[in-house]
Formats: sequence, C-alpha cells, structure tokens
Amino acid sequence: MTVIETKVKRWGNSFGVVIPIEIIEEEKIKENDSLKLIVLKDSKNAFKETFGMGKGKIKKSAQQIKDELRRDLYN
Repeated sequence: MTVIETKVKRWGNSFGVVIPIEIIEEEKIKENDSLKLIVLKDSKNAFKETFGMGKGKIKKSAQQIKDELRRDLYN
C-alpha cells in the first residue's frame, strides 16, 4: 500500500485525481486496473475525525487495528 497526497481536478463534468508517475511505476498500475481508495480530506483533526480516537477510548492494540484494516482492504 502506498500513501500519496494529491488534489482533486475537474475533468469536464467529473472530478478526478492525478496519481504521480513514480507511484504508477512503483505499483505497476495499468489502464483499466481497479484501485481501492481511502479518502481522507485534509484537516487539522483528520486522524481524530477518521478514527474517532480519544485518550483511553481504544480497546484494541495497534497490531489488532492494523490486522483489521489489512483484512478489510485485501479481502
């Protein structure tokens, strides 16, 4: 999995994102490949907004959370 930061661009009546050529080559992405995107709008509190974290509220270990995310992404 590769994480990049990019901007949304208007293409006619649609919107799209540009994937840098370095990532295209690194991930061997080809035309018509299916990609799964995790959308996280830039924000000062983006991590907290996304994961709802607060001190003492997480009952799972980092490894358990990582395993769940991988299971959801790749299954």
